[in-house]
Amino acid sequence: MPVYRRGYQRYAGPVTAHRHRMLAFPRHAWKRLMEQRLVVLVMLASFFWPLLCAVFVYLSNRADLLQGFDKAFVAFLEVKGRFFLIFMNVQSAAAVILAALAGPGLVAPDLTNNALPLYLSRPVSRFDYVLGRWLVLAALLSPVTWIPGLLLFAIQSGMAGWGWFAANWRLGAGVLLGFAAWILLVSLVALAGSALVRWRIIAGALVLAFFFVLAGAAQIIRQILRTEWSVLMDPGGAMYRIWSSLLGVEAPEGPGALACGLALIAMALLLAWVLERRLRPVEVVS
Repeated sequence: MPVYRRGYQRYAGPVTAHRHRMLAFPRHAWKRLMEQRLVVLVMLASFFWPLLCAVFVYLSNRADLLQGFDKAFVAFLEVKGRFFLIFMNVQSAAAVILAALAGPGLVAPDLTNNALPLYLSRPVSRFDYVLGRWLVLAALLSPVTWIPGLLLFAIQSGMAGWGWFAANWRLGAGVLLGFAAWILLVSLVALAGSALVRWRIIAGALVLAFFFVLAGAAQIIRQILRTEWSVLMDPGGAMYRIWSSLLGVEAPEGPGALACGLALIAMALLLAWVLERRLRPVEVVS
């Protein structure tokens, strides 16, 4: 029978599970990222600071090596909330750079080549698409953020003993929760920038500008108006105050963790709105 005489019927065969369809995005995108030398080099360089922090933790727990030193120096070597706050502050910058390198290649090529209709014609929703792309960045940023942070906490707990863990367990929880919020924000910025601008270089520059230009603008407003509330427009500064609250470290003067959290939620909602407007299977041109 000729093909044109055959009636078309809906596919009734086996369908892959929903999680398998969604995980197809990060599985293939992760392979492409690992083929980019610059991404791999930056990722390897971001491990240098955690290694130095691990040496610091080792030295702080060797009482025999600290004998004879000044008490102020010995107190400086103690592993407390301030130590983890400095660690998170440095690694957060590495996460931004990695997201600026990897994020623009996740969404922009699909928009440039009109691939979204092909993706969304399958049993995949826009939420699945965004979540799949977000998982790529989450998997890329985790080895340089919360994973080494928890490893440092585990090393300190193992060397200092159960008593230290029982008294400072909130430090580990603060590192995990703080970095989870940072990964979510950085990934949303990278995805929104990639969806907004189709050129990778400009999209990467947009990601860096979101953090560093806003931080500079907040400092200018602070100097002109003499107000600490300008930090609410600085995502890094606002997150720093939230981390200080999670780790039990005294934060700078100005808005508290609640106000900073609300400001970051507003930024995240704005970024989600950009993704919702840009990621559409069809475009109507009047």
